[in-house]
Amino acid sequence: MSNPTITVKNIHELLKLEPSDDERFFSRLSNYEEAGLDSIVFAQDQESFGNALESGAGLIIAPLGVSAPDSRVIRVKHPKHAFAVCGHWLNGYPNGDIHPSAVIDTKASVGYGTSVGAGCVIEAGAEVGECCSIAGNVTIYGSVVMGDYVVVQAGAVLGSMGFGYVRGEDGSYVRFPQQGKLVVEDDVEIGANTTIDRGALGETRIGRGTKIDNQVHIAHNCIIGKNVVIAAQVGISGSCVVGDGVVMAGQVGLGDHVTIGSGVILGGASGVFPGKKLEGSGQMFMGVPAEPLKDYLKNVAKVRRLK
Repeated sequence: MSNPTITVKNIHELLKLEPSDDERFFSRLSNYEEAGLDSIVFAQDQESFGNALESGAGLIIAPLGVSAPDSRVIRVKHPKHAFAVCGHWLNGYPNGDIHPSAVIDTKASVGYGTSVGAGCVIEAGAEVGECCSIAGNVTIYGSVVMGDYVVVQAGAVLGSMGFGYVRGEDGSYVRFPQQGKLVVEDDVEIGANTTIDRGALGETRIGRGTKIDNQVHIAHNCIIGKNVVIAAQVGISGSCVVGDGVVMAGQVGLGDHVTIGSGVILGGASGVFPGKKLEGSGQMFMGVPAEPLKDYLKNVAKVRRLK
């Protein structure tokens, strides 16, 4: 299979620029030092634009404010984002290969163009969409319904039973039924060794475009919105609701039945107690229990003055 390429015409279409018939094509992204005629680089400001011009790159993505007499230059509002979009085109499409060591039940459904890596297990009843990329040693239980263009990195476990138990009078525990679904919408990315549980009686849902880092755990019946970013080692307890566009830094912890409003930012290692609700698009919360950043900083200052 030939290496993917992207043309100037493709880039104009992807970035919604003025139409172009330029068929010059490029096969890789590069830094300035290693750039060649087959590569694309980007510049964020005038200084880096000068460095880009001195490179051997075939195409330069630059900010709107720079003077650009060079025919290699495309000017856009957000060069770094545009560069990443080109990278997604070049690298984001799986080749449809299924490794011979993967175990896919005959009653599972795997869509056209999806790649499945070595040692993967896809159980009966699982539905995997088109053009997904499933890395090695991933387990997808039969409770999973996955959309298109989903990326799952190595070792992830999707659709496992949730940690839900009922205690009897004698102190023993009985597992509460874990028979719901895990729905993963289109264009979601799931990091290595991340685990996401199925719903108990309903569903767990990961919204379109959400990006999840390595070693994250999302428990049963959680509803994660669209375009959410979740960094490494975050733990989300059962029945939480996370709105669209939320950002969670590393090691954030949510107790059960927490609601995080759309656009909220949770700083690293912050914690939200069970049943609490945080709201305020664009507002950052820090600490345990998580509070607005200005209040957190005031309290830190007070504690330091006690020394």
